Amino acid sequence: MAATLLEVQHVTKRFGGFQALTDVSLQVHQGECLGLIGPNGSGKTTLINCISGVLRTDGGRMRFHDTDITTLAAYQRTRLGIARSFQIPKPFTSMTVLENLCIPLAYTAPIQDRGADMTAEAMAILQRIGLEAKAHMRSAHLTLIELRKLELARAMAARPRLLISDEAMAGLSSAEVDEILAILTALNERGMSIVMIEHIMRAVMRFSHRIVVLDAGRTIAEGTPEEILHNTAVEKAYFGE
Repeated sequence: MAATLLEVQHVTKRFGGFQALTDVSLQVHQGECLGLIGPNGSGKTTLINCISGVLRTDGGRMRFHDTDITTLAAYQRTRLGIARSFQIPKPFTSMTVLENLCIPLAYTAPIQDRGADMTAEAMAILQRIGLEAKAHMRSAHLTLIELRKLELARAMAARPRLLISDEAMAGLSSAEVDEILAILTALNERGMSIVMIEHIMRAVMRFSHRIVVLDAGRTIAEGTPEEILHNTAVEKAYFGE
């Protein structure tokens, strides 16, 4: 078993009187592809917002590598190696693709590295995801698949050890889904751990080594894709009695 990179222990999150997460625990191992699924409103986005530091938890602990990150700010978690993409890409539309990528590179690079050639590093990332030909195009002119790729590139610019991909394939065609899968698979093969939140089940099943299922803010199942496919609690959550 690979070493544990992220450990979420008994996390709870409330919004007023609404309990969004209840006693949620999970682990992400070094080099693992973890799928996080569940019906709409199951708490997936709330959980990754808690992991990335966008939201503070109301209970429980989280550790990343050897550091307790429970109370750390989002930027501190990013510098430790946690990055996420967002479901709705919001690039700086007046800037080029390359300029959009240089911003997170400048922000997340350690102070001693800020004199390095960020443009070269940005171009290397764009080449890796197939956007190098669009480097000097304004991001306002990108297609949906290109915006999704740019969103992943901006997360990659943080040099993460753990990448959380939040519905990077929503609204894409079957062929475009395969493009995003190929990018994420290549990143994983380079040693990056990835958590995929996705509603496209064929993508999750194909990509994930292990899957965690949430429903109504609770963990209801965990296992291999084959085990999840035949789990009666998961069937009930998605399809009812």
